[in-house]
Amino acid sequence: MNAAPKALRHLAELERAGLTSLDNRTVLERVAAQYAVAITPEMVGLIDPADPRDPIARQFVPDPAELETRPEERADPIGDQTHSPVEGIVHRYADRVLLKLTHVCAVYCRFCFRREMVGPAAKPLTTPELDAALDYIAANPDIWEVVMTGGDPLVLSARRLKQVVSRLAAIAHVKVLRVHSRVPVADPARVTPELVRALKTKGKATYVVLHANHARELTPAARDACSRLIDAGIPMLSQSVLLAGVNDDPQTLASLMRALVECRIKPYYLHHGDLAPGTSHLRTSIECGQDLMRALRGRLSGLCQPTYVLDIPGGHGKSPIGPNYLSRDESGCTWIEDFNGGSHCYMPTSSD
Repeated sequence: MNAAPKALRHLAELERAGLTSLDNRTVLERVAAQYAVAITPEMVGLIDPADPRDPIARQFVPDPAELETRPEERADPIGDQTHSPVEGIVHRYADRVLLKLTHVCAVYCRFCFRREMVGPAAKPLTTPELDAALDYIAANPDIWEVVMTGGDPLVLSARRLKQVVSRLAAIAHVKVLRVHSRVPVADPARVTPELVRALKTKGKATYVVLHANHARELTPAARDACSRLIDAGIPMLSQSVLLAGVNDDPQTLASLMRALVECRIKPYYLHHGDLAPGTSHLRTSIECGQDLMRALRGRLSGLCQPTYVLDIPGGHGKSPIGPNYLSRDESGCTWIEDFNGGSHCYMPTSSD
């Protein structure tokens, strides 16, 4: 039996696949030395090497622009470290914590907000560190939800995941387990029946949040992987990042949201690009994101509407930054804009 194709991790492999040029080898070696590179066969197969603006390549293929760091960019753009009481835990909101099980991913996104800390050379949580993280969760009864993230938790073995899930299941006040992952689209074969079983546990609700940014990522294999999770009773949500040249036009974004809903995945968040180093070429303006959300409103089903959010730099949490449809005048009228751009006065009577 032939071994499964491996992810491309070296510039020579990217060159042979036609994804980069030998002419750029020197500058891209500097990029790869600073930020991890890995592109799975599934994602390689979606890239058109002849298209310099290919939206899949733009997400995963290293770019010389990554060497440009703007003054406002920071290594920890959303302030994880500010809210990390013990290694592996981020406790920003009272009722939930992030549990960062690993710093390894199946693919490395060029816009990643944790790009300074993820990669094959990053150290996983040690057994004592994991014990301390789980002890922290057990000692804080306000924690209702644990979000397993990283890195990507689904790169771990089913056995390892089952061990962690079982230990979380023993904590009575934890009611919800949430897994954030790119694996169902990046490496769908990893979503085996054994892995699906490992994520489920009696008495707890398990959710999987898929990271996808373009409808082409939802291949037949990816859809099958998601179906294995959903058919097993694990609801799925999605998170996407608004990216220049990838999904920053109404048609592309609408196609992504519809494709997700067709897969029985509820669009959850559309993230504004974080201020991670070397990512300015992929960020849009907030006004662009607001215009896109206006374009979706009323033209797509409510099932297809994500919440457009900004993770405030410095660790202050997410805030919705979608467009505003209300204004008020001196007469007391509240003007409401409809999805066609028309304005309507809403002036309730006192009985309202």
